[in-house]
Amino acid sequence: MLGRISGVFGVRGWVKVFSYTDPREAVLDYENWLLGHKGKWQPAKVAEGQRHGKTVVVRIDGFDDRDQAATLIGSDIGVPRAALPEAQEGHYYWSDLEGLQVVRSDGSELGKLAYLLETGTHDVMVIQGDKERLVPFVKNEIVLDVDFVKGMITVDWEWD
Repeated sequence: MLGRISGVFGVRGWVKVFSYTDPREAVLDYENWLLGHKGKWQPAKVAEGQRHGKTVVVRIDGFDDRDQAATLIGSDIGVPRAALPEAQEGHYYWSDLEGLQVVRSDGSELGKLAYLLETGTHDVMVIQGDKERLVPFVKNEIVLDVDFVKGMITVDWEWD
């Protein structure tokens, strides 16, 4: 997901976007979005958009007034995977990591990576196994290897 529609902006169909991209306005690099609401995804075309203070505002084709735009609040914003650039070496899309098995360097299993949290300092893996564990995603210190072929993340993590 690239973001979420968080509110309306003005009376002419504009909406506020809480963007997960860095920088925030990079969400505007994609003009053809998929909007997800209650498990259903629909294509949407961005007519125009811009950064506005700490947020991003957009107008979606076909949503021309405040009442129509209000129906979009809470919708997730996505794009087809093929529209995303290839991840650089040593960088990952969170969606590619979710579901991978997480093991310690000694081979003992911690569980599956359920999702990641952005905390500001380090991203944190939420691992679900015999119990839920929170493990910082710090490459080369805690995260030793990410192997998509084996479907595994190897970590140096002993603290429970």
